[in-house]
Amino acid sequence: MRLTAPALAPSVVTVRKLQSQGVHHITLVGADRQTSIDFWEGLLGMPFVFEQPNLDNPNESHLYFDPGDGRLITIFTNEERTGTPDRTPTDPGCVHHLAFNLSQATFRQAVERLDERGIHHSGVKDRGFMDSIYFNDPLGLTIELASYRFEPPHGFTHAEVLLEAHKLRVERGDYNIAPIHLADAIELLVERSRESLSSSRGPADPSHGRETAPATPETY
Repeated sequence: MRLTAPALAPSVVTVRKLQSQGVHHITLVGADRQTSIDFWEGLLGMPFVFEQPNLDNPNESHLYFDPGDGRLITIFTNEERTGTPDRTPTDPGCVHHLAFNLSQATFRQAVERLDERGIHHSGVKDRGFMDSIYFNDPLGLTIELASYRFEPPHGFTHAEVLLEAHKLRVERGDYNIAPIHLADAIELLVERSRESLSSSRGPADPSHGRETAPATPETY
C-alpha cells in the first residue's frame, strides 16, 4: 500500500506597512546648472544648499535646494542638456505638478512678481481651503504656489483639520471643502482637545438677544 504525505496547510504570509514619516526629497531631471539655480533659488527663493556629482551617473551634477521646511528638492543637471518649455507628460505614472506653500503675505505678491518676469500663469484660483496659482517652469513642469486659508489649532496639522473638514463636507452632502467646513472642523478639534470648566461647550449669545451698541474707533 502506498502511503501519501499529509497535506500541508497553506502558509500564511504576514505583510506589514513601511510607515513613511514625510517626504524626504523629490528629484527632477534638469537641463544646465544655471537654469536650475535661477529658477529654484532666483524665482522661488529656495537656498542652494549643496552640490555633488550624481553618484549613479558621473556625467551629471546633483544640486540640492531647501524648499523652506528643511526637506529637499534635488535636480540632476548636465551642461550639454537643453530643455524646452513644452508641458511635461501627464500620462499615468507621470508627475502632474509640484505645489509649494506660501504665506498669505507672499502669495498676495505672486501675480505681480510673476508678471515682472513675463511668466504666464493661471491667476489666482479658489480651491476652497486654499488659494493657488499655476505656471510652468523653464522645462515645462507645472508648479503650483499654494497658500492655506486657515491656521490649524495649536498641536494640530493642516492635514488633521482637512480630514475633519472632509468628514463634515461628506456628512452635509456638499461638493467641496469650503471655509464653513474649516471653521467648524477647527472648533470641533479645539473642543475635543481642550478641557473647560463650563457646564456647556455649546455656542452662546453673550448679549442674550439684546441689541448692542455699534463699535466705533473710540470704543477701543
